[in-house]
Amino acid sequence: MDNNILLAAENLGLKRQGKTILSGVNLSLRESEIVTLIGPNGAGKTSLIRILLGLSQASEGEVYRRADLSIGYVPQRTSINAVLPLRVRDFLQLGARYKDDEIAQVLHEVGVSHILDSAIQNISGGELQRVLLARALLKKPNVLVLDEPAQGVDIIGQQALYKMIASIRDHHACGILMVSHDLHLVMAATDQVVCLNTHVCCTGHPDHISEHPEYLKLFGDALDGMAVYSHHHDHEHELNGAIVCTHHKECGHRHG
Repeated sequence: MDNNILLAAENLGLKRQGKTILSGVNLSLRESEIVTLIGPNGAGKTSLIRILLGLSQASEGEVYRRADLSIGYVPQRTSINAVLPLRVRDFLQLGARYKDDEIAQVLHEVGVSHILDSAIQNISGGELQRVLLARALLKKPNVLVLDEPAQGVDIIGQQALYKMIASIRDHHACGILMVSHDLHLVMAATDQVVCLNTHVCCTGHPDHISEHPEYLKLFGDALDGMAVYSHHHDHEHELNGAIVCTHHKECGHRHG
């Protein structure tokens, strides 16, 4: 196994009551890489994430997790009792004890320092997503798993959130696995796309996937009239996924 791989699925399959949920799924996440999982409803995305997190067992195949793996998870939905008096700082302390300066640092990193003492029930959807991300960062993860991180956030907020996620990847050198339906933004927010519909329909770099017949077959109607953002960055990928800085082409400098 490549030393840079943090998390991987090898030929994963899942069946429930005779129904195939996942079949022959292969996926890998490397250091300093953002991988985005896309697919229609019922494609098996949530089931795959649960298996990768160790919350469910696959029917077949294997999951590889590097020995030093620490995972921060931002779920798709979080239920908060509307009558429970809970400040943001209290919410971040649930289930663990962190120092005040640790909490201040992660809230500053995700851009919501000003809501430290706000009631969690009174903050906006975008602010809540950033608080959930801050809670995941408190675990000092080398893998972040984000299930629909921009859900309930307006388009401007989505753009800012994805930009911040990329900044977190760069700052912490962690691997990030996202599940997303934001097709118009996902191509600008990721290094690798995995298109899932029970099995892996196609996988690769965003610019390649956007023209892939299987991608267009699944999402063609949704893409009509939609401007899909191009993926531009200051590095390129080799066929094995290794990142090569364009600034260092002459010396062949590689990351991940």
